[in-house]
Amino acid sequence: MLRYLHTALLSAIILPTTLLAETSGKVTDFELDNGMQVVVVEDHRAPVVQHMLWYRAGSADEPKGTSGIAHFLEHLLFKATDTLEAGELSATVAANGGTDNAFTSYDYTAYFQRIAADRLELMMTMEADRMKNIRITQQNIETERDVIIEERNQRTENSPQALFGEQLSAAQYLNHHYGIPIIGWMHEMEELSLEDALDFYELNYSPNNAILVVSGDVTPEEVRTLAEKHYGPIPANPDLKERRRTEEPPQNAERRVLYRDARVAQPYVSRSYLVPERDSGAQETAAALMMLAEILGGGSTSFLTEKLQFDEQIATYSAAWYSGVSLDDTTFRMIIVPAAGVSLEEGEAALDKTIAAFLEEGVDQEQLDRIKLQIRAAEIYAQDNVDGIANRYGRALTSGLTVKDVQEWPEILDAVTAEDIMQAASLLKREASVTGWLMRPEGESQ
Repeated sequence: MLRYLHTALLSAIILPTTLLAETSGKVTDFELDNGMQVVVVEDHRAPVVQHMLWYRAGSADEPKGTSGIAHFLEHLLFKATDTLEAGELSATVAANGGTDNAFTSYDYTAYFQRIAADRLELMMTMEADRMKNIRITQQNIETERDVIIEERNQRTENSPQALFGEQLSAAQYLNHHYGIPIIGWMHEMEELSLEDALDFYELNYSPNNAILVVSGDVTPEEVRTLAEKHYGPIPANPDLKERRRTEEPPQNAERRVLYRDARVAQPYVSRSYLVPERDSGAQETAAALMMLAEILGGGSTSFLTEKLQFDEQIATYSAAWYSGVSLDDTTFRMIIVPAAGVSLEEGEAALDKTIAAFLEEGVDQEQLDRIKLQIRAAEIYAQDNVDGIANRYGRALTSGLTVKDVQEWPEILDAVTAEDIMQAASLLKREASVTGWLMRPEGESQ
């Protein structure tokens, strides 16, 4: 299963930035009496639906000392309930020709099924059941804890890039939970208990902490009727409080991470800056940062690529990206993979020189116009992706945005000016940055 979305690893993944356009199709949203938010995205071209249940509870909402409990609980929700045997939910989905999965991130945990439209009520019946009726045993805890520990071993401990990414995030966030891995620190994962799981479940798995997103061949009236029938009877949790997290103090000194590992095949330099996230009703700064990431490192015609790879041939790869959908302050990241014979020190110096050159030269208006055309095209193509649309709304709503924010995002991106982008570039302050070198141990050839 897609057990967790390890966004901290973005600093270590060598992929170009993908700018996902939001869709502004026919969307209806309403709220049940118990506080559960429901969003319906209609698409009647095929008789299928995507049923997604999102909880405003991710790894950044975990109690201190229980890192990984959100992801661990995601595993445990595939065990037995009052009416289902362990594994029966997924087996039922498969028997009806559908697929299901779940994932955990910093700001949310989500469960979904993609299935024929006439099976929507069955999906709601089972998902509503495990919202409040999960039956976790001590044996479940011991067995599944071994599973997540092995998952960490495979995905993180065996990957110097993943370990490097963890250290970068820990250096960037000294006080906020975004500095803690989604899967958890190993020493805390090994101690996760039945009590930890039930406490997190009983507090956060409630209708007033959930968002139901249904996209596909449905109508709002149909979804409302079914949601009121299956989710409506579940009482709201009166003990659920507003999401309050520790705030990151102002960063006034740049930080450095040097990570050495004999398994490193390709050394590289990573740079991240602490910057604002997309804020509801005020997405303009985030839009400018998104455009800045595209211009600097969004593809083969980006500023970093042309300068570092083509002109100076000092790098084999470079990129920039902005993680805007986030409940709290997020990061703007860059990466440079030096060419053969180029040291990490020389690569970092070249990156700094290139950033300075961009600040001097400014935005190429033709490039900006081209990026905007690409965004408009992506918005049209996004209408064909029922899964992606549901995912986009769920991520946004669990991260503090609204349906209106999602729908207005393409227009806000299209309105970004060159001046806006240069203003956003001024947010990339060295004193609010973390620079990391991933390398082999001293004395070993790079």
